[in-house]
Amino acid sequence: MTETMMAIAPSPLRLGDGSLARTAWTLSPDVLHVNHGSFGAVPLVAQQEQSRLRSEMEAAPVIWFPELPARVASTREAIAAFLRADAGDLALVPNASAGASVVYSSLPVTPGLEIVVTDHGYGAVTMGAERLARRWGGTVRTARVPLGATPEEAHDAIVAELGDKTGLIVVDQITSATARFLPVDTVAAVARERGIAMLVDAAHVPGLVADPLAGLDCDFWVGNLHKFGCAPRGTAALIARGPLRDELYPLIDSWGAPQHFPERFDTQGTVDATAYLSAPTALDFIGSSWGWDAARRYLTALADYAEATIAAAFTNLTGEDHRADVGSPVNALRLVRLPTGLGTSHAEADALRDRVAAELGIEAAFTSFAGVGYFRLSTHVYNTAADFEEFADRCVPALVALAASARGE
Repeated sequence: MTETMMAIAPSPLRLGDGSLARTAWTLSPDVLHVNHGSFGAVPLVAQQEQSRLRSEMEAAPVIWFPELPARVASTREAIAAFLRADAGDLALVPNASAGASVVYSSLPVTPGLEIVVTDHGYGAVTMGAERLARRWGGTVRTARVPLGATPEEAHDAIVAELGDKTGLIVVDQITSATARFLPVDTVAAVARERGIAMLVDAAHVPGLVADPLAGLDCDFWVGNLHKFGCAPRGTAALIARGPLRDELYPLIDSWGAPQHFPERFDTQGTVDATAYLSAPTALDFIGSSWGWDAARRYLTALADYAEATIAAAFTNLTGEDHRADVGSPVNALRLVRLPTGLGTSHAEADALRDRVAAELGIEAAFTSFAGVGYFRLSTHVYNTAADFEEFADRCVPALVALAASARGE
């Protein structure tokens, strides 16, 4: 029995009027969209709400901006409820990388600081950690976690890098490049026990995990609402619960500086905060249309089918096994191994993404880990099985041919 035969294609999600879910988005029908995870996609209703708010802002800016902090505070409450967190622990920032930068810029100076990261970390966040370490005359230690590592093995690999000089741990809850969960809960427990600050990069988590902070005792957690939450881009939540929470300040000094965390983040001068204010509209749209639990079940079933279908399509042409051994796979993000020699570095994977978009009209994500290239698929409610069948029919043969050409075959 083939992988495709073992995976069942779920019926497409529909709106209340019977139309396909995709009609609630403004995605181009001339492009195949199988990469929600990189930049998200905003439903029309949230776009319209943001446009309405921008019109209100431009109509009376002197009224808008003095009233804005109260609106942001109200929005924080709605987002906190979605994340099952306390609004008093949550500040709004533009994205997960910005949240990490807030942490890096606000920590008390510790000369000789050691920061522990993993080899699955998001590049921009890891580069920020490296810059912080250089600034303080410290070092970054990288925990090597095999792609197929179990949660226990991943935990042990990370904890093994901790030492007497470790002042900060940075670990992804869901990894971007490798589409897997890491055991942030158990690592955070060790960090708390040893008095080490921990930052959890949860960029992909909001929307994919119902209660993402349950059982997680970390100092800092940052997640994007504009990925799987479908909020307008530039919306993320920074949650701080530990003893260092009051050290956090926005990257831009403003009149809110004398206030406590998180209120000081509500005042950011003339920043366009309409993305923040529109986020609850996007979250509520999916919740009221299908329910988030049902949406997650659909994303999982579709990812199961897509992963099996695309891996089998590669295997039919190469005779190789293209399934990826991922220790803790994610419900809506999956990896399929590319033909040998294709997309084996970050730069090559990005170049492949651009070429597939330009030549085939497909928005796809390609990534690499340990010198192996992967197609990273992601699903959302507007996707259907037909999207990934089309990818298998059109893109897989092109990728196989491209790999063969690169090998001189």
